[in-house]
Amino acid sequence: MPKKPSRKYLVKKLDTLFSLYIRLKSADKYGNVKCYTCNTKRHYKDYMQCGHFISRRHYITRWKETNAKPQCYSCNVGNQGMQYQFALNLNKEYGYDIAQELLQESKQSVKLSNDDLVSLINRYKEFIDLMDK
Repeated sequence: MPKKPSRKYLVKKLDTLFSLYIRLKSADKYGNVKCYTCNTKRHYKDYMQCGHFISRRHYITRWKETNAKPQCYSCNVGNQGMQYQFALNLNKEYGYDIAQELLQESKQSVKLSNDDLVSLINRYKEFIDLMDK
């Protein structure tokens, strides 16, 4: 009987797929994507990351698409995610104070089972497969 994957492995796998999905979703036909906070344009595989408005430590918003956008390494890591600019851009994009909504949501807790994680992994694998075609 095969060993079940660890929770740590599943979270890492989901993070990897979710990051790829967020960057691919915003990429043009050449694979270029614009940083959400500074507008730097680069290939989705080069220097670009999946930035989060609310920190990934909050599992309830960690894999929420409205909380994650492509960001360059400089903004995401060097400038701690440019959170204020990120919030302004989110509110402008969605047309209401979604930043406040995400902040409130992040204060709730959620316990995802390993099956929930596997389900999300499969979901994002499917999305990525469809985009690659």
